[in-house]
Formats: sequence, C-alpha cells, structure tokens
Amino acid sequence: MSAESRVKKTLLNARVNIVFYFFTLLLSFFSRKIFLECLSADFVGLTTTLYNLLGFLNLAELGIGTAVGYVLYKPLYEKDHVQINEIISVFGFLYRCVGLVILIVGVILSLFLPLIFSDIIINLSVVYVAYYSFLVSSLIGYFINYKQTLLGADQRNYVVSAYFQTSNILKIIIQLICAYYTRNYYLWILVELFFGIIYTFILNWKINQVYPWLKSEPRSGRKLLQKYPNIITLTKQVFIHKIGSFVQYQLTPFLVYAFASLQSVAYYGNYTLLTSKLSGLFSSFLDSSKASVGNLIAEGNKEKIMRIYWELLSIRFLFVSISAIFLYYLIPPFITLWLGSEYVMSRRILIMVIIGFALGVLHGTTDEFISGHGLYRDIWAPLVESVIFVVVALVGGTLWGLEGVLLGGIVSMLIVVYGWKPYFLFKYALHIPIQTYIRGFVGLFLCTIIGAVIFYVLHNTIDSHLPRSSWIGLICYAICTGAILSVIQFFILYIGSRGMRDFVARILHKC
Repeated sequence: MSAESRVKKTLLNARVNIVFYFFTLLLSFFSRKIFLECLSADFVGLTTTLYNLLGFLNLAELGIGTAVGYVLYKPLYEKDHVQINEIISVFGFLYRCVGLVILIVGVILSLFLPLIFSDIIINLSVVYVAYYSFLVSSLIGYFINYKQTLLGADQRNYVVSAYFQTSNILKIIIQLICAYYTRNYYLWILVELFFGIIYTFILNWKINQVYPWLKSEPRSGRKLLQKYPNIITLTKQVFIHKIGSFVQYQLTPFLVYAFASLQSVAYYGNYTLLTSKLSGLFSSFLDSSKASVGNLIAEGNKEKIMRIYWELLSIRFLFVSISAIFLYYLIPPFITLWLGSEYVMSRRILIMVIIGFALGVLHGTTDEFISGHGLYRDIWAPLVESVIFVVVALVGGTLWGLEGVLLGGIVSMLIVVYGWKPYFLFKYALHIPIQTYIRGFVGLFLCTIIGAVIFYVLHNTIDSHLPRSSWIGLICYAICTGAILSVIQFFILYIGSRGMRDFVARILHKC
C-alpha cells in the first residue's frame, strides 16, 4: 500500500472520529440532564452500574482482538484473501467461545441481582429487563460482529465509527423523545436493544459490500487454530498487559480515597474530568494511525518506518505541549467560574495532574509501533509497573496525601513506559541503538521547553489585558493565548524537529 493511501485513510479515520466525538460529547451532556429529570437519578445510576458489571465480564475477551489485528496486517498488505478468511474464521471461533463463557457467567451473575440492588426503589423486573438487554447487546459483538476487526486492521475503522456513532446518536435522540414524553423505563431499554440489533445487521451488510470475498466459517476455526498458534501466544501476552493496566486503573480511586478526604476526591475528579475529555479528543485524532502503522511495518521498509515514527512522535509533542501549558493557565479560572473558587486545588496537584495527562498521551506513538510489531512478550513489564505504582502511591500517600498517590502513577510510567518500552522497541523490533531514540526524544522535549519559556515571557506581558473573571473573558483569553501558544510551539518544533518538517511536507504534498 502506498504512503499516500495510508495518509489518506489515517486522516479519514481522524476526521470521522473527531466529528463524532464533538457531536456525541455535546449530546451526552444534554441527554444526561434529560434522563436525570425524566427517568430519575436511580434509573441512570442503575444503567451505569449494569454497564460496569458487564464491563468486568468483557475482560474475558483476553485481548484476542488485538492479537488477531496484528496477525491480519501482513496478509492484508499482501492481499492474501485465503489467509484472511482463515484468520477471521479462527477469530470467529475464539470469540464465540468467549461469548459462551460470558453468557454462562452473565446468567449466573443475574441470580445475584436482587442482592446487588436490594436498596433501590425501581421494580426488580426493570433491573432484569435492562440487564439482559445489555447482555444481549454485548454478546452480539462476540457471535456476529466479530468481522469488524477486519475493518480496523485494514485502516477502515472510519466505517465502524460512522455506522456505530450514527446509530448511537439516533438511539439517544429517540431515547430522549421517549423519556421526555413517556417517562417509561421499558421503552428506553427497548430502544437500546433495538438499535444494538439494527447496528449489527447494517454493519455486516457493509462488511459484505467492502469484502465480497470474505467467507468466514467459525466452525472450521478450531482446526485452523493449529495453523495460527501465534494468535493464542499473543492473546496470552496481551491479556497480561490488559490486566496490569486494569488493576492500576481500578486501584487509583481506592488509594485516592484512602489517603485523602472525600472532599479532595471530589475536587480531584473535577480536574480529571477535564483532562480525560481532552485525552479522548486526542485519541480520536492521534490513534487513527494505528492500523496504518501496522500496514507500514508489514511493508518492511525500515527507513520509512523510522521516518513515520518521528513524524507521529513530533505531532504528539506538539499537541501535548500546547494542551499541557493551556491546561495550566486555564483550569483554575475555569473551575472558579464553573463550580466556585473553593473547588480550585493547589498548583502542585494541578501540575501533577497535567504531567500524568501528558505522559498518558505522549507514549502512544511507541505503543503503536510496539503493537504493530506484536511485541507483547515482556509480560513482566505491566506487573512491575503496577508494583512500582502501588509502592510509591502507598509511601507517597502516607507522607504527602493526594500528591503522593499521584506521584505513584508518574514514577511507574517514567520507569516502565518511558524507560523500558522505548528500549524494548528499538532493540528488539527496530534494531536501532537506543541512543538514537534518546537524542530524538530529548531534542523534541527541549523544543517544547523553549516554546514554553517564550510563551511564558509573552504571557506575562499580555496577562493583565486579558481578564478571566467572566465566561466571555475566559473564552477570549483561551482563543488569544491558544493561538499564540500554538504558533510558537509549531514553529519551534518545525525548526528543531525533522519529524515535524517531514509531516508538514507530507500534508502539503497531499493537499
């Protein structure tokens, strides 16, 4: 596949993701208000809890989708339809096995619903109807929708996003109408299930259009599995990585609660709400290149692989540097106007939240290339990262409270994600001395620091002329400073980074 085709598909994926991200973000805020007013907070809390319960069951997926996506990169590049059909058949067989497990465990779990929801005022029949509707919607992905993994691996995730998000938007709009005019729980649940089924039929129709030669047979997947033992090996490795991340993610709220007051937990949640929304926006754009990276690696051109790596890393540095500085100056006045000055936390906590956000977004490029090479055999890494996180968080939490807990996440990421992972990628996949990465990373980091210093000097001269005591003033401040910051960081990175210059040349050439 040509580089132009990869860029075209990456940009298309990004555009579709970003458009739907903003639309669904606005709709979610509006719909939540209507659902709370018309269906009650108890019902909204019930549906959220049921989704979380089923989310635990979906851990049984084990990372099969990630493993199969990697195995598909090469046959897709070579247009080997026979091998693709075999891999999708294996995937269908494995997913049906997982679906069967989830169904059995889900039915067993349903027996305990009266105990789990013993204190709610909503009728238990509503609980069961909602639970089994959500369970059926979840199982559809395992028994029918498994083919959509092919679209993702083939850099056509925009198809999945377009159909899924369109279906989701229509569903929410109809649920809004039903909630506002009928206030009927069962009708809301029925709409949820109906659109899950409709989405399945439409997506499979589209897959058959895009891949008329696709003839997967899950029944033959058991025999074919012996032909692709690397799928099981990769699945086991990915599973360990997923569990490590999941454990760390689930432990954080408990540690914050243990070493800080409930009030601090609530205040901290306001900050992470803003950074998580921004991370989601970046993921919609930056993660769109994942399948293109896999396709590039399958091509095997080492020089091109390295050039794209530095281009993608430069783009992440640009986004992260702009957003980190922007958040530092914008979060306190935003929180003050939104909730009140009493909800503003110390600058130390703000800085640590921003560092955690920046580290979480910036390592995505290395992760993409690790995934594209199928490098998951370092199963000790997520376990070590979790241990470091817990130890530092416990000691730090005891000494410094919330700041100490946040320090655990930062230290564990710096050691494992920014210390080991690049070394692992460059040594065992790219076969390039790690010094090359260190020089390139430090160069990009210094560029962003220089840009931050220049902005700091300019900001001090114009700060008094940009009041932030009202929403209009804050918006004007954000637009003005955001534009200045973006221009500064872009030009510094353009001058100091070949990766940024190559990326700009690629975009200009495409245009």
